[in-house]
Amino acid sequence: MKVVLFCGGFGVRMREASDQVPKALIPVGEEPIILHIMKYFAHFGHKEFILCLGYKADVIKSFFLDGRTDVIDGLVIARDGWAPDELYRETRDWDITFADTGLHSNIGGRLRAVRDYLGKDELFLANYADTLTDAPLPAMIAGVREQDAVASFLAVRPTYSFHVASFEGGHRVRNIQSVSDADIWMNGGYFVLRRDIFDYMEPGDELVEEPFRRLIGEDKLLGYRHKGFWAPMDTLKDRQDINKLFESGQRPWAMWERHPAITPVPTGLVRA
Repeated sequence: MKVVLFCGGFGVRMREASDQVPKALIPVGEEPIILHIMKYFAHFGHKEFILCLGYKADVIKSFFLDGRTDVIDGLVIARDGWAPDELYRETRDWDITFADTGLHSNIGGRLRAVRDYLGKDELFLANYADTLTDAPLPAMIAGVREQDAVASFLAVRPTYSFHVASFEGGHRVRNIQSVSDADIWMNGGYFVLRRDIFDYMEPGDELVEEPFRRLIGEDKLLGYRHKGFWAPMDTLKDRQDINKLFESGQRPWAMWERHPAITPVPTGLVRA
């Protein structure tokens, strides 16, 4: 099954790092985060990748095709922990397609731009190139097939320490609680999509807004409520937190390190 990865954004909230390299190449441990994400999919047997490029597309191509470290040395790869030969050895059975999807395109536009690369596959996977998880991918795929859905996404609890207030009668507060205790679920990426998704998309649409609302209207959208590990790398603090986990040896997303395969489990998919 093909995997579309969105790695063309500017990474404005990671500006100190993304001024030098695209966010997908910022490190987790000794490897760029995009490699951790690709290893997750490859662990489940999905090794055909379509990279939707935009900002600093040449740097991403150079990293994978040439193994060059001169443009990213010191920020992404530690010389004592990585070598081009190692990268090629790990990814030699991967099929990677590089697609220039525009500098300013939104996610929906990038997905539409790679439609022809998907071939005739009924289902495909898609994800942001800056988010890690240990979600059971086979269960997510099985849910879309079994429930005749067009799309599903990973639904996760907020990871930030905000408080949610509820009101009654104008400005009078009736309740306040931590966002982590509220019944709030966010889009966490890790999409499972049918080719039919393109029938619900129009030029200019963002993937998670207009098309998903249309799917909800036809009861064709699922959300897999995942209470396990999920971590985005949106900010420099996020990067520090993920790297602390890596350095401590706690790498819940690195499922390939613990067992050779994951068998499908009962789905936790629900209609969104």
